[in-house]
Amino acid sequence: MYKKEIVILCVVAILAIREASAIWCYRCTSATPGCGEKFNWRGIGFLGEQCPESNDICVKIIEKRGAQETITRDCLSALSFRTDIPADKYEGCRPAAKDLRLAHYVNHTIKEHDVKRDYFKDVTFCFCFLDHRCNGAKATAINSLPLLGSLSIALLLARKLI
Repeated sequence: MYKKEIVILCVVAILAIREASAIWCYRCTSATPGCGEKFNWRGIGFLGEQCPESNDICVKIIEKRGAQETITRDCLSALSFRTDIPADKYEGCRPAAKDLRLAHYVNHTIKEHDVKRDYFKDVTFCFCFLDHRCNGAKATAINSLPLLGSLSIALLLARKLI
């Protein structure tokens, strides 16, 4: 009697689990209100954006020079132009990599160009991918509304079959 219900519930639960197409990350800078150190998603006015690649990672970059701090939140694939991304991209924070050859052949004195990317003295990359908008997500997601609806229908059908 209860075996049918358990089998039906298991089948419905398996059908409700789907593979996510991509993770959702916040994509903003500290120049945007609400996107600074004290993060407020209501202040930035949106719930994040879907990353362009299916195996992407959310990144938070903290760049400091003295009292000045710049925070950037984005998808890792959107930051591919940066040469200081650490090789270790697992969950957590780590200092930026040093690119000794960056602007090796550039010889001018215009500091505003920052061709060697050494304006910020302390750069930290924080990676996360275990939850949507962590600034990340799992490869699998469960839709709770279809799951609850399917479970209730399955239980009603199982009661009528017995």
